[in-house]
Amino acid sequence: MGFPEIRMRRLRSSGAMRRLVSETRLHPAELILPMFVKEGLAEPRPIASMPGVVQHSRESLRKAAVEAVEAGVGGIMLFGIPERKDASGSGGIDPSGILNVAIRDVVAEVGDSTVVMGDLCLDEFTSHGHCGVLDASGNVDNDATLDAYAKMAVAQAAAGVHVVGPSGMMDGQVGVVRRALDDAGYIDVSILAYAVKYASAFFGPFRDAVESSLEGDRRAYQQDPANLRESLREVELDVAEGADMVMVKPALPYLDVVSAVRQRVDVPVAAYQVSGEYAMVEAAAANGWLDRDRVMMETLHSIKRAGASMILTYWAVDAARRLHQL
Repeated sequence: MGFPEIRMRRLRSSGAMRRLVSETRLHPAELILPMFVKEGLAEPRPIASMPGVVQHSRESLRKAAVEAVEAGVGGIMLFGIPERKDASGSGGIDPSGILNVAIRDVVAEVGDSTVVMGDLCLDEFTSHGHCGVLDASGNVDNDATLDAYAKMAVAQAAAGVHVVGPSGMMDGQVGVVRRALDDAGYIDVSILAYAVKYASAFFGPFRDAVESSLEGDRRAYQQDPANLRESLREVELDVAEGADMVMVKPALPYLDVVSAVRQRVDVPVAAYQVSGEYAMVEAAAANGWLDRDRVMMETLHSIKRAGASMILTYWAVDAARRLHQL
């Protein structure tokens, strides 16, 4: 059979028909909202390169967490910005450090109404801005960093976090964190492994958000954007070490990687729609060059269609509210 018997437009003829035959459905519970909290702030501070996103005070963070829960967002990923940094990133381990305090605040505010996640990395806390401690030559010391990650994971678990997100791309980080959590009695705390994290230029606005003091770059431990097979090997290693979920970061430039990871493993797959992806859409929309809301939803559906089980996005609350209206 051919035209005119087969008319594909019949299944696009109305909004009701398009909804009926939609192949990819996005739900608010699949969205995770990254949130920044800065030590010492009395009120939220806008992030210039990420319009609509702020560094929260502790009070505004609690309110924003409630708003996210009310919108039906599935999770919150917390990043802390300390007033003082040091070479070892000790603020990330300190129970009184801003990230651990923020975890306690949010868990106290929303309980189990959403999944509270903590970024498990030293880069926001180190004076040199790298994701680990440095050796005498100025290189990131993988194994010394693992010891710090183990302590940081236990500190977050003690604060009440539901999920830790080791994001530093150190070899063996998932296994070390899993053992540390289990040995400390936190067997129910899950690990969302940043298994595929590229040395990407799309992270630029995020570094403004966390006031990064990075010296140099992270190409010696984050992955080469040209590589796929290497990334799949990283994923398999993280799952073997005990990752409950794995992540691909960034998302839009790496939809082929999201798809390949989904086909390779049977654990939930997350994708992080990073700051640069968000900022370029917001900037274009502010100039009237595209329809912000339509592009927002189109990008999220593309990530879901590629195979992501969950999506970290700064649009989580906006998108969730729009989904409720559909």
